[in-house]
Amino acid sequence: MTRSTLTTPPEGADQPKAHLNAPPPGSVLGSHYSQCFGCGADHPTGLHLIAGTPGGATVEAEFTVGAAHQGAPGLAHGGVLAAAMDEIIGMSIWLFRKPYVTARLETDYLRPVPVGTTLHLRAWCTGISGRKAYLEAEGRVGAPDGPVAVRAAALFLEVSMEHFAEHGDAAAIAAEHHDYEVNP
Repeated sequence: MTRSTLTTPPEGADQPKAHLNAPPPGSVLGSHYSQCFGCGADHPTGLHLIAGTPGGATVEAEFTVGAAHQGAPGLAHGGVLAAAMDEIIGMSIWLFRKPYVTARLETDYLRPVPVGTTLHLRAWCTGISGRKAYLEAEGRVGAPDGPVAVRAAALFLEVSMEHFAEHGDAAAIAAEHHDYEVNP
């Protein structure tokens, strides 16, 4: 994948390290929100990603493509695959214990993904510069070392939790994230 300059860390960017209070290796990460399309357990047609961290600044998850996720008959919709990449990247950035939002997502589709396929997702941070975090992800078919079906590179921006209250549903945030904590 050739990344644009917008998703490539600038020279001198900090090398990412998980926050001291990040979950230890082997931990399962919580969802962003119960109705989140990517990781929410209560979303009826969502991806239902459950991510964990093997260590460092990397996050892994699995996603099985269901009938509700298809575009062409029997194949995953490209937008759903991009959503899975955005979600796993968004979960990896949580290891830094700061709220971020997607500013840019570049997605390369390398092979079709049939309905019923389990994608093994992995995301990691390649650098941080000021409020900008640079990240990458991949989705492999059938096994963690299976063929790569989709790759992504992203630029995320650090925001305050007030961003979500101002532009989203403040009551829902308060109900699920006491004191606006990110992924408690």
